[in-house]
Amino acid sequence: MNFSFAHPWLLLLLLIVPILAWLKGKLGRPQAFLYSSVGLVKNIVGITRSSVGRILLRMRWLALILLLIAIARPRLGEGHATVRASGIDIVVALDLSGSMAAEDFELKGESVNRLVMAKDVLLQFIRKRENDRIGLVAFAGRAYIATPLTLDHDFLRQNLDRLNLGALEDGTAIGSAISAAVNRLRDIQAKSKIVVLMTDGQNNAGKVPPVTAAEAAQALGIRIYTIGVGTRGIARVPYMNVFGQKGYIDQKVDIDEEMLTKVAKMTGGKYFRADNAANFRKIYDEIDQLEKTEVEINKYQRFRELYPFFVLSGLVILLLEIILSNTVWRRLP
Repeated sequence: MNFSFAHPWLLLLLLIVPILAWLKGKLGRPQAFLYSSVGLVKNIVGITRSSVGRILLRMRWLALILLLIAIARPRLGEGHATVRASGIDIVVALDLSGSMAAEDFELKGESVNRLVMAKDVLLQFIRKRENDRIGLVAFAGRAYIATPLTLDHDFLRQNLDRLNLGALEDGTAIGSAISAAVNRLRDIQAKSKIVVLMTDGQNNAGKVPPVTAAEAAQALGIRIYTIGVGTRGIARVPYMNVFGQKGYIDQKVDIDEEMLTKVAKMTGGKYFRADNAANFRKIYDEIDQLEKTEVEINKYQRFRELYPFFVLSGLVILLLEIILSNTVWRRLP
């Protein structure tokens, strides 16, 4: 258990209480006399008429003190947990080129395209890395920042969900994607900085060669993990005919694994091939294990707010003081 105030500086307001009490004694008008029905107060023992005014005044001061304490939001920590503070920043570069429409994965018993599968495994990875800042780069014929580095993973997931095929001019600008990801990490002070690149093709667009972009990442101490997405050989690609009906055409898969392996190796990362759903998930599990941290911190997770008790107590005392001053201990001017 850990008692604290959410806004401790507001406790300084308590300093006004003795000031107001001093002003009350200095400027206040002396009381006339108090009266009461003997029948109403016969059960009250030890209270004289001369002390009644002081009791009522102290009740009002006590009510004020309790309300001022409530403003500072007293709370009780009900437990603490050890969490892992990673200091790892991750940028994921996701391919949105037309070939990512190939339906060579199965998810929940249904055939899905490469982008849907990539987004699904990435979402699971994000859930595991709740203490990491993660950014998102989308690319096809060009690359752009879909989400800046953020700890707001709800915002990240929303932006990931908005990424769809056909959003960018077609092509596969792998070098541009790496450059965009590296630029997001370049000036960041972090214990570890990594890029996860997912693509199913060869670099055929953009002005930056992938190896050149990888050299920049190497110089900045940024590791790149590359993932070749899709089955080997022939992939089934959907299309719409003139009648609006969906059909499929077989298309040869051509991933530049040599280049992706070189990019990963020269930066201290690793190349993976995701040719089925199970392998895809294992890849992210392996990356998750490779990028672990040893730093741990303790933090309080849950707080029980106590201010309602102080507010209620203060209002009850104030109400009681008003009732007594207007009934049993009524004062005449």
